[in-house]
Amino acid sequence: MGTVPTAVMAQSQTASPHVAQTVRDYDLPAGPLAATLNRISREAGIALTAGAATLENRNAAAVRGRMRAEQALERALTGSGLELVPTGPGSYTLQLAAPSPDAAMLSAVTVSAAIGTATERTGSYVARSTSTATRLELSQRETPQSVSVVTRAMMDDFSLTSVNDMLASVTGVNVELVESDRTYFSIRGFEVSNFLVDGIGLPFATGDQLGDIDTAPYDRVEVLRGANGLLASIGNPAGTVNFVRKRPTRELQASAAVTFGSWQNRRIDGDFSSALDEDGRWRGRLIVAAQEKDSHLDRYSLDKKLFSAIVEHDIGTDTLLAIGHSQQRNRPKGTLWGALPLRYSDGTPTHYERSASSAAKWAYWNSDDTQTFAELNHRLNDRWQAKATLLRRSLESDGELFYVYGTPDRETGTGLFSWPSKYGHTERQWTADVNLTGTVALGGHEHELVFGISRSKSDNWLHSRDDDTHLPLTESEMLAGSFPRPAFDVGLSDHADFVNRRDSVYAAGRFSLTSDLKLLAGANLSRVTSSGVQYGAVHDYRETRTTPYLGVVYDIDRHHSAYASYAEIFNPQHQITQSGSVLEPIEGRNLEAGIKGEWFERRLNGSLAVFRTDQKNTAEYDGFSAGRSYYRGVNASSQGFEIDMAGRIGSTWDINAGYTQFSLKDEDGRDVRTHVPRRTLRLSTVARVPGLHGFKVGATVKWQSEIHRAEASAITSRQDAYALLDLMASYDISPTLNVTAKLNNATDRKYLSSLFWSQSFYGAPRNASLTLNWKY
Repeated sequence: MGTVPTAVMAQSQTASPHVAQTVRDYDLPAGPLAATLNRISREAGIALTAGAATLENRNAAAVRGRMRAEQALERALTGSGLELVPTGPGSYTLQLAAPSPDAAMLSAVTVSAAIGTATERTGSYVARSTSTATRLELSQRETPQSVSVVTRAMMDDFSLTSVNDMLASVTGVNVELVESDRTYFSIRGFEVSNFLVDGIGLPFATGDQLGDIDTAPYDRVEVLRGANGLLASIGNPAGTVNFVRKRPTRELQASAAVTFGSWQNRRIDGDFSSALDEDGRWRGRLIVAAQEKDSHLDRYSLDKKLFSAIVEHDIGTDTLLAIGHSQQRNRPKGTLWGALPLRYSDGTPTHYERSASSAAKWAYWNSDDTQTFAELNHRLNDRWQAKATLLRRSLESDGELFYVYGTPDRETGTGLFSWPSKYGHTERQWTADVNLTGTVALGGHEHELVFGISRSKSDNWLHSRDDDTHLPLTESEMLAGSFPRPAFDVGLSDHADFVNRRDSVYAAGRFSLTSDLKLLAGANLSRVTSSGVQYGAVHDYRETRTTPYLGVVYDIDRHHSAYASYAEIFNPQHQITQSGSVLEPIEGRNLEAGIKGEWFERRLNGSLAVFRTDQKNTAEYDGFSAGRSYYRGVNASSQGFEIDMAGRIGSTWDINAGYTQFSLKDEDGRDVRTHVPRRTLRLSTVARVPGLHGFKVGATVKWQSEIHRAEASAITSRQDAYALLDLMASYDISPTLNVTAKLNNATDRKYLSSLFWSQSFYGAPRNASLTLNWKY
């Protein structure tokens, strides 16, 4: 039996699970595996034996970064053909990894069984740790809230290049495609606008995502369901979406892809990462993508381009500097503003072709998303690390848009009216965050702590010029997009100019009460201010609030934990009421409890959660007037349960699946926000075909229950329950070349994309794509 050297074996008499949980900084080069494992184990005070595996002639991958000893061991084992197996508190053994059909297709430094912080090139549907809930690096089982992760492997398998497609596959997330280029998202019935990048950022000032975010620059996306008052400055009642960037690598790696698809869809991707000097202290990464496509919608097309560049530099042995810049430019034409009428004037529902659009031929809505960031990480000692981050994000859009309102007559098609507008919006965000993370020993246990301060500012300018409004047009003229372009020379119709500021102090800790019981507690003290005007309404408030967080995790056994958490909610809003005032902030609380599990040597995660969110004054769409939508505040409670599972079963089957069911009622027990489905099922699965090396097939199922919207005069618009089925097949032509085919909406289901407003359009019919991937 092969063993790790005696220096490690000696630790078996004094192995400490508490010391093993200490987070340390590592800077270990690639080298002999035995020596690397010996050093990690000795410094962490854990017992490690090799079991039936042999360490001879095996090399360790480089281990660099801040992590726990267990994570460091797994990182070192990457590409070795061995895997780490817990045998008790602070004790581990090594065994031969289960063979994977994909192993030969991966580079020499990665195998599908190895799961580190980064998910790219692991082939895994599981991330070993996340930090979206508390800023502490915790596994999903250690986090007392529901967290789903979409890894790079899943995004690549199912060609999830857009945030809309990606989030539509996540448990509990509802994607509201209200227009061709504007999207709202909800979790557990409530809207979510907390989109963070590497844990930093501000909610969108107008609540919606304009222009589809591309996923090319990201290693994974972490979705936290429930309030997040610690990381997001202000508790968001729905959840938080955290995009985790790909980072430069010391080893040279490169990839490229070409995609062709339905409606003239053409896309290219490129990704290059390498050390920039001989010793690897300078590293860089460049990511580019370009896409041009038409659409199933009449007159619509999109030209999208993006690039992302990051440079890292090791300043001595204790300091890491990272600087990055990215930009995504969307240039759509034939853009929807609003959508198709749902009812005729006699109250009967409209039925259009799936290609039908209310957009004028001249309509467009350009958008740019530009981000620049700098990060400085410094190790103070073996226990503590400081990190400072500065992020500037600029969101700019301009467009000439055409809105149609009214209800057409079934026989004559009259009854519709025009509202063209020339529109511009600029939002500039500045966010600075400084935090200190570390561990302390107290009462015979190790405890993890984080302290931080954050300051952010968002400057917003909006303007519109309306022209040729209220002019009659027929249904056939709307469908043809033939309304003539106005001159837009009548002057400014409306505007907004306001500034949002947030200053926060936060602290959180993970306290080991016993070896099996962990308490997570924290609070965020924030002062939020806004000044200016928004479409004639005074945008002025000043609030200082503390949002507490409390969670507990109890380890039932090696594979299962029970948890519970509590968070309070405070979230300023941007929506305008019919009277022209800004809605009051959302206030409330979030409760959650459940059981989580890890199986198959932590390759598979699962959870069962029950939750309740009580919320006062949540915004609900209330109509359209004078060129803008207006809203009303409702008090609502969401309660329900979720089942979530992700990872690998055996050696050939990957899965990411979840089911959510909840009720959403006001204080009088009436259903509210009925445009949100109360039950959703998400299933993405891939299986490797036995006997056909390098070949795998997969499917995605997205099912939702019935939704409806109460219109005027006791008329209800309705979308019945439906399921969408996507299919994929992938074949590794060689160790570096792969081809992937995708068939979307395989059953050709016709459905309305949303009932968020009193207008809608149809989702895409059956369509296909083919992607050729090259990796080095």
